[in-house]
Amino acid sequence: MDFGIAGRCALVTGGSLGIGRACAEHLAAEGVDVAIVARDGERATDVAGEIARAQQAKVVAIAADLSRPEGVARAVAEAVASLGRIDILINNAGSAPIGRLQDLDDATWQDCFDLKLMGYVRCARAVIPDMRARRWGRVVNIIGRGGHYPSARYLAGGAINAALLNITQALAEECGPDNVLVNGINPGATATPRQQTLVAQKAKLANRTVEEIIAESATNIPLGRIGQPDDVAALATYLCSEPASFINGALMEVDGGASRTL
Repeated sequence: MDFGIAGRCALVTGGSLGIGRACAEHLAAEGVDVAIVARDGERATDVAGEIARAQQAKVVAIAADLSRPEGVARAVAEAVASLGRIDILINNAGSAPIGRLQDLDDATWQDCFDLKLMGYVRCARAVIPDMRARRWGRVVNIIGRGGHYPSARYLAGGAINAALLNITQALAEECGPDNVLVNGINPGATATPRQQTLVAQKAKLANRTVEEIIAESATNIPLGRIGQPDDVAALATYLCSEPASFINGALMEVDGGASRTL
């Protein structure tokens, strides 16, 4: 299938690891010029070089802290300076720790709010006006299943994700008339460094081994395995494509069938 996005320009946040890196790889394979943003500039530079060589594509690295307004402004400005414009935004940077109400102090809540919620909002606010003016744009928010499934053990993450589900559909309503499509993806358990951290936290809280937690996660998924970053990136790339031009405001689960709700 021809996705029809060769020559487009994308900004991928949290693009040096896991799902973000996979999104950058898939977009580059479609002929998209990509800017990846990460806090670790050295790692981002290495990853950008690896993707560029593998895909024969233009991939640039930007070091920025997206939890700060000035970090978002600089990242977007550098991406535009390098690529010329931003047609596609993959919001992926940010996570929240496992924890119940008494486990999470104000600083932890603020960190989650600043990076994932406000990072997504600020990046969207920075790039959407130009997309609307050009009457073409794609925003894909990588969110998470916790927004649909409140859990005492994942209080901050669930709360932030629920807010992003709401924001995604609200932006889809606002921007759709200008052919700027906004969609969300909710990955289930996916083999990423972040997932490894969450598994370690769960194991410690439950006084169990990491191996036991991983095995349990797989048994709860009808496909019998946890996801891979490519599983999520394939959908994200499709949502950026021309064939997906009538998909707007969708909140899609990529979890091997673990979510069973109507």
